[in-house]
Amino acid sequence: MADSECDDVPQLSAHALAALQEFYAEREEAVQCAGDAVEEDWQLSQFWYDEHTAIVLAEEAIRGSDGGRFVCVCVCFSFCWCVMHRIACLSCPTLFSKLAQLKPSGCHTTLLEFDRRFEAIGTDFVFYDYRNPLCLPASIERHSFDLVVADPPFLSEECLWNTAVTIKFLTKAKVLLCTGAVLEELVAQTLDAHKCSFAPRHVRNLANEFCCYANYKTGLDCYKSEHT
Repeated sequence: MADSECDDVPQLSAHALAALQEFYAEREEAVQCAGDAVEEDWQLSQFWYDEHTAIVLAEEAIRGSDGGRFVCVCVCFSFCWCVMHRIACLSCPTLFSKLAQLKPSGCHTTLLEFDRRFEAIGTDFVFYDYRNPLCLPASIERHSFDLVVADPPFLSEECLWNTAVTIKFLTKAKVLLCTGAVLEELVAQTLDAHKCSFAPRHVRNLANEFCCYANYKTGLDCYKSEHT
């Protein structure tokens, strides 16, 4: 964007900026509390990330979602423009909860999840069933997220195929995926994503080897693989 164009963008006053930051802080505190209160449901194939994994993935999601877009927001009955980064958390509620703690103002996250217990977080929750990959509300527009982070609930080809359909609908380009090592070839085939050296871990250790995959250059390859 040229300097002349940037000069035309209205700037937030100090009072409006403080009010906006307070609003975001209160909302994210409510989101975090709602997410932390939900226990794993193994019947839904839910396995929460451990603290280290949640932090690493959240930091990468924030870094990877750069780009954003200018949006108009209303603060104290006045309108102004700010850069908004949008991250979709697809079937990964523990990451969504950690992002609520770490993300900067101007970074918006949406949780697409089958478990309706997470409706408690409010409007940032969207019901999602991988068996109907494009059954989404009209408010979720095609290619409207700067980054999609997904963790398909089942280690099956059908689940990955359908989740990939949703990912391609949601993302502008970038994808970060956590799933089993057994699906590495299918991940490359469906999403053109490569395995990163960082290996996600869960609160309850799982028998299956899990990996992170991305279709862009991440900061996750600085981690030494624990599977080599």
